[in-house]
Amino acid sequence: MLGTGPAYPHPMGAPVDEDTRARELVAAERKAVALFDEVARRGIIAAGESERVVSDRVRDLAHELFGVERHWHKRVVRAGPHTLAPYKENPPDRVIEPDDIVFLDLGPIFTDWEADVGRTFVLGDDPVKQRLRDDLPRIFAAGRAHFDARPDISGAELYAHVVGLAEEAGWEFGGAHSGHLVGEFPHELVDGERIDSYIAPGSNHPMRRTDPSGRRCHWILEVHLVDRERAIGGFLEQLLTLDSSEG
Repeated sequence: MLGTGPAYPHPMGAPVDEDTRARELVAAERKAVALFDEVARRGIIAAGESERVVSDRVRDLAHELFGVERHWHKRVVRAGPHTLAPYKENPPDRVIEPDDIVFLDLGPIFTDWEADVGRTFVLGDDPVKQRLRDDLPRIFAAGRAHFDARPDISGAELYAHVVGLAEEAGWEFGGAHSGHLVGEFPHELVDGERIDSYIAPGSNHPMRRTDPSGRRCHWILEVHLVDRERAIGGFLEQLLTLDSSEG
């Protein structure tokens, strides 16, 4: 259990203690997971729809369910071979096919608190695509267990471990990093010029640390698995340092 600790300024001006920060980040993630659940329930990811149309419908659903007006990063909807592409790429719009694998990467802001959640969906019954989808949470859990067991682990060390887990499962790891800092919006610490903002090679400081304002660092863990021969990939991300499934 996190100690209450001192209060720090929220970007909107109100002081926020460590327990409140943790609760708000967990609450934001739970809402994002509920959004994914409703996306699936309503069949928004469907053959014949374009990635852009799905993205717009997810945006509208987030507003309908939670009043979301902002997303702190671009909404990512990728299907078929586009699932190989890392976040920074912007492949052209594609129509989803009946047997596609599809992933969504969303960063909705819930009352000034960021969520960053990614999930993968399989249309049809291709066993390889289903195995890829099912390996994502298993590898995430193994990465979290490795993090939990090593108090001084660095971002570089965790990245290397997650890449190894992917390879052991028969996949290639698809990202140059496997996660990043998360917090209140706007979180200024996730900076492409600051490798210590990421779980990546060269991020050599302990992940369990405080930021320049003295606040505890919280992290998102990303798992991007790809099979380049089959031109498919899958993606999962959520909080690493806090568990929104508890409580």
